[in-house]
Amino acid sequence: MSTKGYTLTERDLVPLSIGAAFLGTGGGGNPYLGMLRTREVIRSGGVARIVPLDALPDDAWVGAVGGIGAPVIGFEKLAEGGECYRAMRAVESATGKTMSALIPVEIGGANAMAPIIAAMMAGLPVVDGDGMGRAFPEGQMTTFSIYSDGRRDGPSALADDKGNVVVLQHAINAVWSERIMRTVTVAMGAGAGAAGAPMSMEFVRRAAIPNTITQAIEIGQTVVDARAKRQNVVERVVEATGGTLFFAGKVTDIRRELTGGFSRGETVIAGIDQWAGAEGRIAIQNENLVLWIDGKPVITVPDLIINVELDTGEPLTTEVLRYGQRIAVIGLPAHDLLKTPEALKVVGPKAFGYPELTFSPLAFKRAAAA
Repeated sequence: MSTKGYTLTERDLVPLSIGAAFLGTGGGGNPYLGMLRTREVIRSGGVARIVPLDALPDDAWVGAVGGIGAPVIGFEKLAEGGECYRAMRAVESATGKTMSALIPVEIGGANAMAPIIAAMMAGLPVVDGDGMGRAFPEGQMTTFSIYSDGRRDGPSALADDKGNVVVLQHAINAVWSERIMRTVTVAMGAGAGAAGAPMSMEFVRRAAIPNTITQAIEIGQTVVDARAKRQNVVERVVEATGGTLFFAGKVTDIRRELTGGFSRGETVIAGIDQWAGAEGRIAIQNENLVLWIDGKPVITVPDLIINVELDTGEPLTTEVLRYGQRIAVIGLPAHDLLKTPEALKVVGPKAFGYPELTFSPLAFKRAAAA
């Protein structure tokens, strides 16, 4: 790819939404709604420029933006569309620094498209990468935070659909920033747009997970092409990503409750085909965290647990899971930046309240594209 990158077209949006839902491991906000909002901005004349990590100079300022809140809220209470843009402008005002580009906080779901919308509104490019390589439920769970090298945590900002904007000038660390921002988000209706402090491009090059917007489009295009050719979509996407099919079955129970600004619960799946008689269980905190098969943990965070419709390969976010759905559960290895000792303290199973679990990394079935 050239340092100039490329411009997203309306044709790219469906593949992007599918791929972002796949990488989102159940979270990140409803990708279809994110796609519709992005499409409307493009139809109104917005230009969505995607640039690689080497496109900007070291001293350029980059802002990470995305939605914050429980995914089910974004599905039931539609966003206005300019929340992340207003939050980003508030950070610029608080710091006196002007952004040269934006980058997704996470590549999952609608949050893959939130910075694209904000960037089009601001006339900025979007850096091809993100801070998670998937979706996680809490703000400190980004590579930007994990590898911050003591950078000051703030200012950051929140904006809601009503026009309210709140700036957090300084938090003592990323965990406190998450707690305060989450509390404000709940007061805003459990959903808001968020923007973090400006990051130098030199730092982003070291800390970001690269090429994830392009990766999402490629995954989504694989699904679209397989459907058009009447191929087995699940088999094709597993082959294309280097993932593994771990389970297939019918959803027999789904529990979700909104607590503390998160959607928490679990999915229970009765196995079919080669898994007939077995039971799968997936823990949820916005995203899929742990997969157990017959009580044995087989995938844990930070590796990706992806639910897709068995017949169509459509990735399923946690808020649209329903009783009776026939689903396949795919596992995909996390990026290496999420598997270091310092990262596992923040995004490993123990960080999510599973002290009895030890992370055992998945391996790619073949060498997948970065």
